[in-house]
Amino acid sequence: MKLPMVIIARALALLWAGFWAFFFVAEARAWETPVRVTVLWAGVGLLFLILALVPWGWERGGGALLAVAGLLIGVAYAIWAPPRLPFPSRVITNLLLGGPPLAAGIVFWMHHRAVAART
Repeated sequence: MKLPMVIIARALALLWAGFWAFFFVAEARAWETPVRVTVLWAGVGLLFLILALVPWGWERGGGALLAVAGLLIGVAYAIWAPPRLPFPSRVITNLLLGGPPLAAGIVFWMHHRAVAART
């Protein structure tokens, strides 16, 4: 039986990945972005979905991967955010991009440690 925290971590990771996959494709279509760039953004969304699904099979490694990805995404966006974007928008977007995978990854990793400690 899975603990509620793992179910919450799975939901958080999937909601994060699904939202951004949809957002990347929808924004590219709305801005009439060239197909090559749209495919690139769809690939990033697919990568997010894969990152969200890996911990389902390998909680320890997948959780660590998800947490590291959240940190890297947050740092990358902080560096390369659009310069004209207002500061509050940068902070909110950065938290929405990097926060959920970081939190979900930590919960997956903590759950793996709790299960290992019980055995």
